[in-house]
Amino acid sequence: MPFAVTPDGTRLYFEEIGEGEPLLLVSGQGLDHRFWDPIRDGFAAAHRVIVYDHRGTGRSDCPQAPPYTTRGMAADAVAVLDHLGISRAHAYGHSMGGRIAQWLGIDHGPRLGGLVLGGTTPGSAHGVRRPAAVTAEFVRQPRDEQDALVKWGPLFFSPEWAAAHPALVRALFVDNPLTPPARRLHYGASEGHDSWAELPRIIVPTLVLHGDEDVLNPPGNAELLAGRIPGAELRMVPGAGHGYPFEFEAEATPAVLDFLSRHRLCGSR
Repeated sequence: MPFAVTPDGTRLYFEEIGEGEPLLLVSGQGLDHRFWDPIRDGFAAAHRVIVYDHRGTGRSDCPQAPPYTTRGMAADAVAVLDHLGISRAHAYGHSMGGRIAQWLGIDHGPRLGGLVLGGTTPGSAHGVRRPAAVTAEFVRQPRDEQDALVKWGPLFFSPEWAAAHPALVRALFVDNPLTPPARRLHYGASEGHDSWAELPRIIVPTLVLHGDEDVLNPPGNAELLAGRIPGAELRMVPGAGHGYPFEFEAEATPAVLDFLSRHRLCGSR
């Protein structure tokens, strides 16, 4: 199996598909590389796509200490690029993956071409918080597919779309072998994220992509990020929730590919 090793010795599982300029896809809280499975072929048609399992997820190691941070997990992502000998790549992170990607832009800007921040926030301290009722549902892991459809489906998708795609809902929210300690570590990393003071340091071309009906990460966060990052582009996906990469794939994937095509690695700062 292909593994990259971080400076602290953690082994991270990764996969590659496609050819072209490298594109690193960064999954969200508690999710492994399989999050991207339903849509990664769309990116692989134009890019060498790299996906990986965060520490604590999938086939990667799960160290219990020190506490996980989004900044540290950005360093993990760089370790994957280093292992593959990739000096520069594009990066697209969704949700907590977008929080990790913010640190990629802040701490590792010279390694990036285009940066896409999807459905994410600058952190609770300066961002728009989700309603307490939504948080209460989100922190409770679904028991089975039906529970996932009822409880988590509406947090990500329209009810009709979730009901029509039960296998995807199950793959995302039920068939996820995350241990309770790893779940706590990931939740702590996401909740502890605060990039606000550092966001103006992102000078790579950045696209902020967000569903305008996102209840998990309210859409006001997209405006905050775009306003804080110099030169960032903002694109809202009308009618879309947190799961826009899937339900609105026909709009979201081309938007990302178009943005990256305008910021080729050979011409990036």
